[in-house]
Amino acid sequence: MSAHRLRYRDASTTFATSLPLGNGRLGANVQSSPSCERFILNDVTFWSGRAEPARAGLSLRGDPNAELRRTQQCFLDGNFAEGHRRARCYESEKRNFGTNMLVGSLNIDIAGHESVDNFERELNLHEAAAVTRYKKDGYLFARTAFLSHAHQVLAVRFETAHPAGIELVVGVQGTNDAFTCYTDGDKLHFDTQALETAHSDGTCGVKGHGVIAVRAMDGKVVGSDGKLHASRSRIIAVLLTFNTTFQSGDKFKEVAQRQISKAMGLTVDKLLAAHLADYQPLYDRTSLTLGPQTVAADVTITERREKGKSDDFANDPEMFALYFHYARYLTIAGTREDSPLPLHLQGLWNDGEAARMGWSCDYHLDINTQMNYFPTIPTGLPEMMQPMIAYLAKLAASGRDTARTVYGCDGWVAHVFSNVWGFTDPGWEMQYGMNVTGGLWMATHLIELYEYTRDRAFLGEYAYPILKGAAEFFLDYMTQDPESGWLLGGPSVSPENSFMTDVDGEKREHCLHLSPTLDVVLVRDLFRFILHACAVLAVDSGLAERVKTALPKLPPLQVGKMGQLQEWVQDFDEAQPFHRHMSHTMALCRSAQISARHTPDLANAVAVTLARRRAHDDLEDIEFTAALFAQNYARLGDSAGAVSQIGHLIGELSFDNLLSYSKPGVAGAEASIFVIDGNFGAAAAMAEMLVRSVMLDLDGPVEVDLLPALPAGWPEGKATGLLLRGGLTIDLEWGRGKLVKAVFQASAGGSTVIYYNERSVKVEYKTGDAFMLGPSLQKW
Repeated sequence: MSAHRLRYRDASTTFATSLPLGNGRLGANVQSSPSCERFILNDVTFWSGRAEPARAGLSLRGDPNAELRRTQQCFLDGNFAEGHRRARCYESEKRNFGTNMLVGSLNIDIAGHESVDNFERELNLHEAAAVTRYKKDGYLFARTAFLSHAHQVLAVRFETAHPAGIELVVGVQGTNDAFTCYTDGDKLHFDTQALETAHSDGTCGVKGHGVIAVRAMDGKVVGSDGKLHASRSRIIAVLLTFNTTFQSGDKFKEVAQRQISKAMGLTVDKLLAAHLADYQPLYDRTSLTLGPQTVAADVTITERREKGKSDDFANDPEMFALYFHYARYLTIAGTREDSPLPLHLQGLWNDGEAARMGWSCDYHLDINTQMNYFPTIPTGLPEMMQPMIAYLAKLAASGRDTARTVYGCDGWVAHVFSNVWGFTDPGWEMQYGMNVTGGLWMATHLIELYEYTRDRAFLGEYAYPILKGAAEFFLDYMTQDPESGWLLGGPSVSPENSFMTDVDGEKREHCLHLSPTLDVVLVRDLFRFILHACAVLAVDSGLAERVKTALPKLPPLQVGKMGQLQEWVQDFDEAQPFHRHMSHTMALCRSAQISARHTPDLANAVAVTLARRRAHDDLEDIEFTAALFAQNYARLGDSAGAVSQIGHLIGELSFDNLLSYSKPGVAGAEASIFVIDGNFGAAAAMAEMLVRSVMLDLDGPVEVDLLPALPAGWPEGKATGLLLRGGLTIDLEWGRGKLVKAVFQASAGGSTVIYYNERSVKVEYKTGDAFMLGPSLQKW
């Protein structure tokens, strides 16, 4: 089970070594040492800030549509300097944007346990539990912690057979002056509010209330000085719950009290049983085994990472399987079908660092939030998309005000980042803030979910209404270039990147233009979806006609003078050829617009783009960049490139607890900052290395490639429960680097063309069908 456990022999006293627990709303990072068990506490709804009207922070005055057209004309005329000057009116003032914040920490001190023997701790992914064990005086001491989704509590059990038992002091610590706590018998209550001054004015934020209860099996619990003291007992249970006004309104204290009372009526064994019954069916849907297994089960993560860094874990294939399972664990722990909010920049586990920076611990919409959901569907957890879908609906609603007041356009728009208060305006600086397709990029997950499920009810109830509004916006927003005839949108950015122009022999750096390649890719996929949805649902023929007219007028994908995929509609020189973002490659790694099979010249242009980025020693080598490299290489069928980047991510861009991070010195980071997207991006890439499914046309067959980028270091293995487009689930088995068998189950009807080893076969299937293919794609 080494592919399902993170094992350590040293104590944890930092976030980078802590072990994350979560129930989709509450998060806790476990820092375990012999004399102290500390839990960094989070709630996905614990946000500072407040809602503010669209356009409130902009200097834009007058008719917004007239200003938009004047600004667009500057770029059509090639007057970039004037276009940039005019676009300054779109830069927002931050005001009360806010951030997700740390709730505080639960601190449990264990008296007399400073010196112990055989200390070890682990995160058991199959049980979603953190376990610590050691010996003292020859007796075993054990601690087990889990965060129950079923009962909405953190449960920690301390146990030993030592005749003297265990003695605990339980306290809680906040993060600001709004925090207070008091004891009431065997309970400790605390109140707090999400207040800070880096991203808001320090006066606004949700309120929270928590309750901690302690039970000693054969001892007493006494409250004093804001702490609970548990006398010597062989078994002690600590329970904690927390609620905020964001989700529970004025009843947030009552909800917390009700949750803790219900949990106290159950033994820890019953809480654990309910936790496992709730969690394990989700975790067990999908599995991955990579062999041969060469690492002993008792080797720690620290030892495995140190040894594997030198060769990108070539001799430890199960390390990749562990990283894959870890991403699925983080998905289930971080977001559930009933979660009040989707995964943010740090998933659920805010370390307090991003919240103190200019970034904010928020929803970055120019790759980070999207990548959080890249593996969710293919790795068998589609219902975990529900919080993101609900969030998108609210984003679209507030984005209508931004579309109308900022651009004078119909439909809805959201830009580079958002919060829980419905912020959809442009960001604080043009280079990142004018990412006009941030909301649309998020909404393409709806297209993806429909491709996988073929669920007509979902199409009509969720996907189409949201994406219809996006289409209405871009139809209004774009303008036609009289020279090329292309429909172009903007001013916009290729996320956070810039280019050079030559004006009378003088080189100048710019970030704004019309229709960077990312925007073209996203709008093209949007328009194709709208045409399909209107036909299937038999709705909005007028909108469909407008889209049908506009679609062929979008700019084509282009190859530049260096053989690269152009990032902008013109073949500019790159101002930052080492840049971390590679947004234009979404045409390959997230869309079907580029593929080695159907558009080899464009696929080769992406390969050139990747090579040119990697050729720079000053490449901004951070977590999502490595994941993007891996995903692009997987789509190109370059197994060596893909596995090398994932190995690099595990060994060099993850903390010892395997949470991915962004390096200091990049994008304003002063230290290595936990950003969870690398974990998810790596898992998505691994799934694509084993099986790829794409739909060139929503009305056409699904193309499935078996083992398209299988590394030489994974000669044998098995994957079960991976989801494919077209309503298919696949189990794969291979040996000696060759396919043994592929078993398909269909939850919807359709057709697929399956490719392997220069062979192909077309299969028509109905709901409930099952079929098996061998290495020659023969049916078994």
